[in-house]
Amino acid sequence: MYRIAINTAKNYLVSRGRRPPGSDLDIVDAEIIDQSGRLADSESPEAAIARDQLEAAVYQAIENLPDDLRTAITLRELDGLAYEDIAQVMQCPVGTVRSRIFRAREAVDEHIRPLVSTARNSRDE
Repeated sequence: MYRIAINTAKNYLVSRGRRPPGSDLDIVDAEIIDQSGRLADSESPEAAIARDQLEAAVYQAIENLPDDLRTAITLRELDGLAYEDIAQVMQCPVGTVRSRIFRAREAVDEHIRPLVSTARNSRDE
């Protein structure tokens, strides 16, 4: 789950044409960076609860997956293994690993979509 969050954040920054903050900060970035150079913890209690609910939903979705899909996505997203390494562990072709991870991501996405939609709608109100 953490790897998914990290990759999503990196993709977001790249899509905006920015890099993660280094030593050069503008005034807006300075407000969210603490003195040690890390992001300041500005999460509200509501956001923390929503994050915890989302995390629980992701883990529940992963637990409900068939064994082959659960193993593939766990090795990729939680353990950070490369597709080739997962293929060796699971003793199957790399294409099968890619397919299993894709199907697992789709299943997790479908499981958490209502939760994310609800959070988005309540945030926009």
